[in-house]
Amino acid sequence: MGFISEFKEFAMKGNVMDMAVGVIIGGAFGKIVSSLVDDILMPIIGVLTGGVDFTGLVAKVGDAEVKYGVFVQNIIDFLIVAFCIFLMIKAMNKLNRKKEEPAEPSAPAGPTQEELLAEIRDLLKNK
Repeated sequence: MGFISEFKEFAMKGNVMDMAVGVIIGGAFGKIVSSLVDDILMPIIGVLTGGVDFTGLVAKVGDAEVKYGVFVQNIIDFLIVAFCIFLMIKAMNKLNRKKEEPAEPSAPAGPTQEELLAEIRDLLKNK
């Protein structure tokens, strides 16, 4: 099988297409969360902390600037995305549990071969 045809077979599988859609939606969701954090949450947190602008928080190390305020915003982005993914997976697991039908009760188990042989032995012994 040639490389191109092998790649085409891989790319056209359902799982790969589902994953591609998930990545695209995830990227858009990431932008929404970033906007939520940058434009809504961080200004509110800034007001609560006395007017601190997190994007302006930097530390000078020699000639370099360490922008730890932006890092804090990215951590908040991550936590929100991770929490949303956790909630989605939890909901999907709950739905999957509901879809599973309860197992049919098994028929009562009969005596094992050893129990039958012991019973026959006891009957023969009593004769």
